[in-house]
Amino acid sequence: MQTEQLYRLFLQHPSVQTDTRLLQPGDLFFALKGPNFNGNLFAGQALEKGAAAVIVDEATGIDSPKIIRVDDALTALQQLAKHHRLQFKIPFLAITGSNGKTTTKELIHAVLSTHFKTSTTQGNLNNHIGIPLTLLRIPADAEIAVIEMGANHQGEIASYCQYVLPTYGLINNVGKAHLEGFGGIEGVKKGKGELYDFIRAAGGSIFMNNDYDYLKDMSRGITLCISYGTSDADVTGHLLQSDPFLAVSIDNNPQLARIDTHLVGDYNLPNVLAAVTVGLHFGVPAEKIKSAIESYTPSNSRSQLLEYKGNKVVLDAYNANPSSMKLAIENFAKLNAHHKILMLGAMAELGVESIAEHAAIVSLLQETNWDAVVLVGGDFLKLNHPYHSFANSEEAGKWLQQQSVTDAHILIKGSRSMRMEKILGQ
Repeated sequence: MQTEQLYRLFLQHPSVQTDTRLLQPGDLFFALKGPNFNGNLFAGQALEKGAAAVIVDEATGIDSPKIIRVDDALTALQQLAKHHRLQFKIPFLAITGSNGKTTTKELIHAVLSTHFKTSTTQGNLNNHIGIPLTLLRIPADAEIAVIEMGANHQGEIASYCQYVLPTYGLINNVGKAHLEGFGGIEGVKKGKGELYDFIRAAGGSIFMNNDYDYLKDMSRGITLCISYGTSDADVTGHLLQSDPFLAVSIDNNPQLARIDTHLVGDYNLPNVLAAVTVGLHFGVPAEKIKSAIESYTPSNSRSQLLEYKGNKVVLDAYNANPSSMKLAIENFAKLNAHHKILMLGAMAELGVESIAEHAAIVSLLQETNWDAVVLVGGDFLKLNHPYHSFANSEEAGKWLQQQSVTDAHILIKGSRSMRMEKILGQ
């Protein structure tokens, strides 16, 4: 079946699933394959649950007009998403970066949606499957789209751009994330820079943090640049406070002289500045920008401030890499609190640099006096250090319960694979 034919079917049944557990009657089901799953095996189940059509790339042995055979189900899904994307003449903003891209995306969405019919990535559906699904969820009356792009190797962002076709791009930063897949920090720059490469070739625009010299270098040749930062930018702002919640002031804008957020950590300042800059560029009134950012509450273990048995917990356990871990520790060290406990999970996907990066974190910890430090799992277990050490978050959680700690501030951070939220029983 050609993409145009599949698209006509999609217009009749504009809901797509790749997981039969989420399937509703009338949905289209794409039978995707991966190292540990094969959606073709669930074609019959999809039909039983009322799928309008099941797109497969293997023989299923099922005789039904609802079974549609294609060469590759993932390619068919991506081509369908591109076809849908081509129906729109609205701004498409693609966001990538090493740290904080989901928070940046959520803040931008919060701002834009006060003034426009805005469609955006749900959660962190930011990969080769999630991005096509995000595109296919854009309704016909959308006025702007915000698409998050994650990547762990070179060529990935470039491939997404081929069907997202962004008209605007934003790289919020480049840090030490996924070093194993990218082949080092220069590889990360090259991989994230693929978004700039597409924008440059397409004649699009970028929103750029002017505080980062490396972004200036990466963006050479892009003439349409809207900058933000703490100085020398189209939109400038500065930190008012970050103890515990971040407050920001936008320079030369009385209506944005103070924005009180629910975000923990001064490292969120660039994320707020990005959201303000995007909002102002697209004509969102300042009072709506302020209200949207002040109303935004982080979730899903991203810089959340929680109460736990008489303690205040900064739960930032959605992910971690050397850059974000360093920023979180430094921010926590500046926090005005008498009793501080750090519970840090190991960092993943760092390749040959992993031991050295974990050792660097241990060295950083030793620069400050803490009430207690707990290091959990991974390459932390391979180092000699003076801190508490546990194999997993469950063991660390038992340790915390046994301490009967009260009136303390606790930072919990680690890579997603460490599931550090389990320390709190979540």
